[in-house]
Amino acid sequence: MGAQKKGATARVSEDPEELARHPLQAILLADSFTTKFRPITLERPKVLLPLVNIPMINYTLAWLESAGVEEVFVFCCAHSKQVIDYLESSEWSSQPKFSVTTIESHNSISAGDALRLIYERNVIHGDFVLISGDTVSNMSLTQALQEHKDRRKKDANAIMTMVVKQSKPSPITQQSRLGTDELFMAINPVTKQLLYYEDKAEYSKGFISLDKTLIADNPSVILHNDKQDCYIDICSQQVLSLFTDNFDYQHLRRHFVKGLLVDDIMGYKIFTHEIHSSYAARIDNFRSYDTISKDIIQRWTYPFVPDVLCGSSAIKVERQGTYRASDVTLSRSAQFGSFTFIGQGTKIGTDTKISHSVIGERCTIGSNVTIEGSYIWNNVTIEDGCQLRNAIVCDGVILKSGAVLQPGVILSFEVVVGQQFVVPAYSKVSLLQQPTQQDSDEELEYADSTSGTGELRSDKLNGDIAPDLSETASELGTGGVGYIWTVFEGAYDEEWRHSVAPIPTDKLVKLMLDKDEDEELLTQDGNVISASRELKTDSDGNGSEDDDNEDSRDDYVSFEKEVEATFLRAVHENVKVDLAVLEVNALRLSYNMASVDCGGAIFYSMMKLAVESPHNSASELHRNAADIVTTWQKLLKSFLHDIDEEIEVILKFEEMCLESAKEFAALFPQILHLLYDKEILQEDAILRWADEKEGADESDKVFLKRSEKFIQWLREAEEEEDDEDE
Repeated sequence: MGAQKKGATARVSEDPEELARHPLQAILLADSFTTKFRPITLERPKVLLPLVNIPMINYTLAWLESAGVEEVFVFCCAHSKQVIDYLESSEWSSQPKFSVTTIESHNSISAGDALRLIYERNVIHGDFVLISGDTVSNMSLTQALQEHKDRRKKDANAIMTMVVKQSKPSPITQQSRLGTDELFMAINPVTKQLLYYEDKAEYSKGFISLDKTLIADNPSVILHNDKQDCYIDICSQQVLSLFTDNFDYQHLRRHFVKGLLVDDIMGYKIFTHEIHSSYAARIDNFRSYDTISKDIIQRWTYPFVPDVLCGSSAIKVERQGTYRASDVTLSRSAQFGSFTFIGQGTKIGTDTKISHSVIGERCTIGSNVTIEGSYIWNNVTIEDGCQLRNAIVCDGVILKSGAVLQPGVILSFEVVVGQQFVVPAYSKVSLLQQPTQQDSDEELEYADSTSGTGELRSDKLNGDIAPDLSETASELGTGGVGYIWTVFEGAYDEEWRHSVAPIPTDKLVKLMLDKDEDEELLTQDGNVISASRELKTDSDGNGSEDDDNEDSRDDYVSFEKEVEATFLRAVHENVKVDLAVLEVNALRLSYNMASVDCGGAIFYSMMKLAVESPHNSASELHRNAADIVTTWQKLLKSFLHDIDEEIEVILKFEEMCLESAKEFAALFPQILHLLYDKEILQEDAILRWADEKEGADESDKVFLKRSEKFIQWLREAEEEEDDEDE
């Protein structure tokens, strides 16, 4: 337990009927208490940054309102005036059954400080939702709230319910698709009580240490590494009083949650509620900003999507996941591809290509510009011939002609990049000089309490930057204005791990090689254990061979789903084939699968995507399949090394035609021919499959008979080749 604050007075109601009379309340933390979004958050609060052209906080408030919350207290410290002014001028100031009240502080440096101040204000009168203003969700709170209330009636020590979601981390990077570290959680599968929480595991040890009393007190414990913390908590009033009683609680997870889990005196308990089909995620870093933006554009967060939040009259949804405002000026020769957003008043010049990107309002984009996987905010000017890949460009930035932004670049507000200047990968550029010291995550981001930007802009330079002003000052080409921040020693890995850019292939290869070496060493030491295992007492027995077979089947189903998710991300995010091969290989190692399992899972994913893509006839379905196979044939072929593995693909297709993709049944011979033409299946593989089917039951020869003409054509072609050889 943390250090006790003497004289603290608890104002906590224990009467369930009294609690039920109060409207559902929420505490929304508008401060991120992190430096991960610098330099941007030195000038604007994180919750007001645009997420697909809508301030982050709007997604959070819209969800809270839809979930039945009636009263929200928004805590703001850094840039508090900007947050307060925005909320007072927004629609949230006049909702009839949804009140938003701001609580301002100028000296809170952590979430713990914020909750202690809110406790002192005595504004929370019952159970409440605790959330940060950078969270996007569409889940229903009804079930989670009821579970929390039911537990509270039986056990007053059940003070908190955390929302979690399944999300298997990458076996290569040990981080989730949101760029967060691999999380280990021990949960009682019966009661759903949280027993262990660790997001900073030391992988060099090769094992996780659990207190033996945890195992002794719980007949069954599951240790997960496949859960995502959604940072949505349902709390009782005791949570606030505990922060007040323990003034060393600063961080919500690192101090409060872990502190309660190891405290065996007070007996307070935390439980979990897992969501499955709903969406919930927090924007913790630039990678999660990119991931959640893509999820919004692909409508996983519905109804919290741009056309609904902004109104369908302002934003139109078009084919292939494109969003376009009504007054966009688009040259006829300009192209914008799938999953792209174009905001109001934006002008786009001739022969410009935009894909998988978000373009804000009132932007001017010249001719022959290429923008891929990038986020362009409002009032940005991009002159002719510029190239941007996987970058974030804030309001008011100017890119002069021929400028190039390499992957991972962050340009803060009103920066100017000179003609033909190439901004190096992962650079952070600002008009503000870089702080002299690297701040910790808990340190409050600097902001003047009145203006939100303080005196920081006093160092803004007009024209070229003089090289002798600061060691961190760097010219940005002819007419460039801004400082390129240097990466602190030891922090380079965090840059590419948390970037909006895909992790470079060479980094993934190195991580895989390092992982193989570590596992070899750990295996020699006998220390390797799987992180996602159920821990049981000896009385549970060793299990039967049938159980092992069932586990193997379950593993393959999970593996197939993971491969499908990886493939779909590659399709939607335009991932290079070589990178997709690496990711599938990592899954193969993680699940201990063979290459043929990868080939079957990839083929399944390709055909499933073809079926789920729009089509009105068999010919259109065939065209879908042909397009997908043509684009991704190299990925599939990477896992088919011999004839036997190719035959397995044919058998997989037969299975799909009978079960999960019956629409393909009538097209079986055409798809077989397609795979042959694309050199995915060799002639020998198809003929051996046909020969093996000859002795099968009639019911198992359906697709062989449908393919007779194609098989005969192959046999005749083979005979002609033999005759020519003779």
